[in-house]
Amino acid sequence: MGKSSKSLFVGLDVHKDTIAVAYAAEDRGTEVVSLGMIGTRQYDIDKLIRKLEAKGAALMFAYEAGPCGYWLYRYLTRRGLSCAVVAPSLIPRKPGDHVKTDRRDAVTVARLLRSGDLSSIYVPTVDDEAIRDLSRAREDTVRDLKRHKVRLKAFLLRQDIRYEGRANWNAAHLRWLARVVCPTPAQQIVFQEYVHAVSEQTERLGRLETELRTAVTTWRLYPVVEAVQALRGLNLTGAVTLIAEVGDLTRFDTPRKLMSYLGLTPSEYSSGPHPPRRHHEGRERSRSAGAGRGGLGLSVPRQGQSASAAPVGTCARGGPGHRVESPGAALQAVPTVERAGQTREPGRRGYCPRDGRVRLGDRAHGADRGVTSSERSLC
Repeated sequence: MGKSSKSLFVGLDVHKDTIAVAYAAEDRGTEVVSLGMIGTRQYDIDKLIRKLEAKGAALMFAYEAGPCGYWLYRYLTRRGLSCAVVAPSLIPRKPGDHVKTDRRDAVTVARLLRSGDLSSIYVPTVDDEAIRDLSRAREDTVRDLKRHKVRLKAFLLRQDIRYEGRANWNAAHLRWLARVVCPTPAQQIVFQEYVHAVSEQTERLGRLETELRTAVTTWRLYPVVEAVQALRGLNLTGAVTLIAEVGDLTRFDTPRKLMSYLGLTPSEYSSGPHPPRRHHEGRERSRSAGAGRGGLGLSVPRQGQSASAAPVGTCARGGPGHRVESPGAALQAVPTVERAGQTREPGRRGYCPRDGRVRLGDRAHGADRGVTSSERSLC
């Protein structure tokens, strides 16, 4: 590849200690060239940039979003170079292509960058990412606290030690826990460790919430957080969690793009020969591309939309009395009491009647769900 090329499209496959590099010329007829592996030190990256700039072409970098974060993107953009972080789930792949190596991934990114088939994601600023990390640390603590409570109550249930009070984890329940005596000294040690774990996570949650409320006051998106609290039932913590995950709202050109990002835009699958069916059965909720750890998983079933397409989660009552709380995940719903005579439609997993209720699901795509449905009944 000579200096006649106007642009070089550089694909990177970034890992903890190595970066696979490949580049493609602007001419579609040329093959993609693999440069092999380099290190992740600043010296290694500067050496790669000098080597590619010697070819006399403008450089355009791209790499898949992953656990290594955005440090490489920020370093390249500070150098005045074009760089894009692409969504791995939106990279086109051949159906029969099951071979995945670092070199092949870098070559694929370079080729698709040249053809314009890559979808870049929103990269938050350093301050925005700091608030998001603090918000996610709080969410992790909420799940850990719930998990430790489940373990404690499951242990007491196995010992047939029952609390006769009305509510759990209030002042009366905590006083009762302080008086519990297990049958054996070994079990008493286990019980005390479980109680200590709950107390420790509760204190940790309080510290993180205090720090989050303090840090958000100096955040550039704090006015947006205050405005979002106008939504019924959304407090400061829930508003911060929502805006920290969504990011800058001005990056959405139209309301439809924001609704699609949140997973609120339905899509229809009705092609092919099918037997006659109701018009709503062919409509499903479009899956949100999301950001970070899987998006917010929001879904509002509309008229004519199948409620079975809602993500796995809780179903909240609709209407004027609907109230959404946000102590744990980005948004949670007040659980409803199962109505008498309500049946599950055959062949529908997680079916709920189409009554216009808001469904707020857990974070998808491998995010930690916290506890299982069977364990949830113990909380």
